[in-house]
Amino acid sequence: MADDDLLPVVSFGNLMSEGITLSRRGQHDKALGCFNDALKLRAGDKHCLITRSKCFLKLGDTENSLKDAEASLQIDNTFYEGLYQKAETLYAMGDFEFALVFYHRGRRLRPDLHKFQLGIHKAEEAIINCIGNPSSVKLESKEELCFVSRQAELQSKKDNQKQQNKPKDQKDQKQTKKQSPKTEQQLLGQLYADKAYLEKLLKDEDLMQSSTRQGAKVKDLVLDGISYLNQRRDFWQQQKPIYAREYERKVLRQGRARDKKQKPSDIARAIAKEMEDIELMLARGSAEQSCRKAERLLKNIQAWSENEVPNKYELIGNLHSCIGNGQLAMGQMEAALHSHKMDLECAREHALPDATSRALDNIGHVYARIGKFQQAINTWEEKIPLAQSSLEKAWLFHEIGRCYLELDNAEVAQDYGEQSLQSADEEGDVEWQLHATVLVAQAQVKLKDYQSAILNFERALEKARLMPSETAQNGIIAALDNVSKSFIAELNKDHKDGTIPSHEDRLFSSDSIKTTAENVEEEEKGNQDEKP
Repeated sequence: MADDDLLPVVSFGNLMSEGITLSRRGQHDKALGCFNDALKLRAGDKHCLITRSKCFLKLGDTENSLKDAEASLQIDNTFYEGLYQKAETLYAMGDFEFALVFYHRGRRLRPDLHKFQLGIHKAEEAIINCIGNPSSVKLESKEELCFVSRQAELQSKKDNQKQQNKPKDQKDQKQTKKQSPKTEQQLLGQLYADKAYLEKLLKDEDLMQSSTRQGAKVKDLVLDGISYLNQRRDFWQQQKPIYAREYERKVLRQGRARDKKQKPSDIARAIAKEMEDIELMLARGSAEQSCRKAERLLKNIQAWSENEVPNKYELIGNLHSCIGNGQLAMGQMEAALHSHKMDLECAREHALPDATSRALDNIGHVYARIGKFQQAINTWEEKIPLAQSSLEKAWLFHEIGRCYLELDNAEVAQDYGEQSLQSADEEGDVEWQLHATVLVAQAQVKLKDYQSAILNFERALEKARLMPSETAQNGIIAALDNVSKSFIAELNKDHKDGTIPSHEDRLFSSDSIKTTAENVEEEEKGNQDEKP
């Protein structure tokens, strides 16, 4: 609702949004720059630290990824996103045991999030792949523990000696037998054909006895290649087990009959993946595809029972909201309003306060977009008791005040602008301090309180310089010039009518007042004269 010419170009929210969008596109280097700049504006923000940690992890910088995850936990040790990101980073570093610890901590905090359970499964499987399954070791008696331990140590030494004495090709053949061809093909992908080709070459005895021009034996080169592929196979088995690959390929099954065999945890994972795709499509500008996908998912969820989908009605409301946002992006205002009202109806019926607040917010935005400002005011005023933070109240009061200004009710607009400014001051958010101050000043211009408007525009200019935002500064300077001219014209009119100006009016008289543009020019000229 704020004027486009007064919106700041650089703000914490803008940098975060741009960084997330770039990261989703795979431009992690550029995204990292946005997150760095965002943390300069709001140092220690735990959500920004986590998004930057994810970016570092995508770039392979596990050390900095771990530092950011730990920094977020120092700010809030119950921050479940920080626990999950630390676990993911530790897993990527190969520290599977510690990763397992933090997956378990996260699950204790948020048992409803299945990503922690998935992390536990993959960490346990990676540990088993590295050291073997501990369940295969069975001790018959506690008294024999020391004896068994010594025997195991001696046997281990013998096995190592035998392993060292074995020919290289026998070791590789034994490793190959550990995995079935189907499993190995899934792990190696396109490299599986290369491995099969090298193994076929081993059967050519004449070729294996030959040497290259440099003197290297062909057999040794072939065995080295097979050994390397076996190592990659084992590494990928640890980094991304087969079961995890299968989950990624799963999509929601059509029809309830085929879903009966699925466990609730499997359904939840599939739904989470679908929801992520829906939001990603909308963020990339594919609103129509996002809507179609959300409508299909909504139809499937409505057919499931609450036992299969425990948070069924929360998901239904969320999907109505996603569909409404997509319709709004396509300019389908009436359809968007209907979808958001369906979200509101579902939230109220099932007592979901967060969803109620979200739906009221979206309905207000649609009303404002189509010019029904009174309906937008009524909707947003209903949302006020549900606002959970000073920052949320700051933009909510601002939007309501802006609607009142559109309805030429400048007095109420000024009151809401002052409430917005108070909330922004409590949060310490410079961006919304700027928006609120501009709103108050614009309301005072309509009330012809030019002196107060000039003072507030000057305060807004100071905020714009803190951002910094050249676009906002230019817009405010232009507004200051206009209100100064209006004030001078008012003073001249009073002088002609014979009205005696007050002490404050004399301070702002036409003989002493200058336009803001002239003040800025003189200030810049003075700065240039001071330069050597």
